[in-house]
Amino acid sequence: MTDTPMTACPALLVTAPSSGQGKTLATAALARRHVRAGRRVRVFKCGPDFLDPMVHEVASGAPVHQLDLFMCGEDQCRALLHDAAREADLILVEGAMGLFDGTPSSADLARRFGLPVMAVLDGSSMAQTFGALVHGLATYRKDVTLAAVLANRVGSDRHAQLLERGMPGGVQWLGAVPRDDGMGLPERHLGLVQAGEIADLEARIDRAAELLPESALWLPEPVPFPKPASAAPAPSALAGKRIAVARDEAFGFIYPANLEFLESAGARLAFFSPLRDATLPDCDALWLPGGYPELHLAALSANRAMVEAIRAHFLTERPILAECGGMLYACERLEDAAGTSTPMLGLLPARAAMQKRLVALGMQEAELSGHAVRGHTFHYSRLETALEPIALARTPDGRKGERIFRQGALTASYMHFYFPSAPELIADLLSC
Repeated sequence: MTDTPMTACPALLVTAPSSGQGKTLATAALARRHVRAGRRVRVFKCGPDFLDPMVHEVASGAPVHQLDLFMCGEDQCRALLHDAAREADLILVEGAMGLFDGTPSSADLARRFGLPVMAVLDGSSMAQTFGALVHGLATYRKDVTLAAVLANRVGSDRHAQLLERGMPGGVQWLGAVPRDDGMGLPERHLGLVQAGEIADLEARIDRAAELLPESALWLPEPVPFPKPASAAPAPSALAGKRIAVARDEAFGFIYPANLEFLESAGARLAFFSPLRDATLPDCDALWLPGGYPELHLAALSANRAMVEAIRAHFLTERPILAECGGMLYACERLEDAAGTSTPMLGLLPARAAMQKRLVALGMQEAELSGHAVRGHTFHYSRLETALEPIALARTPDGRKGERIFRQGALTASYMHFYFPSAPELIADLLSC
């Protein structure tokens, strides 16, 4: 396809007044219905979320990238949207939290790129007040366009009529989705259960798609997405480097943009499972991303062949990047929520324990080796170590963030790095 300075494509930002309204499943259902109709659909997720995109990838059949004005930056967001518009018939962007929550918010993203907004509202405990909520969403900011509304968890046709009757003018009513316990998505402490662990996920998405009213398949006018400025060339230090990437039920929190960055820089990726494999792929560097090691302690510890293989890699001083769950795996011991403490890799002189409440959540920015890197943190564990950090991340509003540790050639932190935000730093960490 020929690239042009301006590419237009119908697009919607799918949002809600708050979390828990059903926007993830509604987005997945819309993607599935449009794909069934023969359209090419690209889905994005606003904010640093690993779990919702897994569902959307299953629903749409295409990789799902993050869009975030802080973590990714406007230029990266613009490039991703432009590339998607070149190949898609519809772009769907699932918002984060409520429409106006956070800084930057989903509304800020919609304003910056001219995305019309479709709101999903749980109507299960409302009648005419539904219209008041729609009115508030539509008028709170004049620079954001609420184009359409979909009612969710509606009890009957009569209930839907009451909701529609209260709608303000200028906002399109897309109909109502009935309550149905057979299409909900299971959750755990970090959000949705990973898509690969939901045996009947396809059936749940299909059920949600079938329950969408025909009116919900409305397509907005195409949105123009201008061609971004040419990106800087990828760093050459990773060219030809073999990077082993942990990926299984215990380690699945991986931004597609991170993998694409490594490949664009010339690295060769090999995926392996710390749960099941006995050996590491032949590699120059190792990446242990985040995930759920706390749910697989016995299996991780019992796989002695893999433990010894990673220790041998560490002892040869080849690079290791361990993020959040990957860092917990690198610790001496990890204690689960029931209080069971299990030996881990023992690369980092630290111990960690799961907590009953969320410990940290939010965007992070750090300076390391003279390079700024952005990302986020989200964890329920606490780390205890006498090791001094080599850097300390900050939140966007200037508060103290996560510690970054160095032990030999191991770099470890609770912070999930967004690789495209710091190309030279990531190249240094994985090629030294």
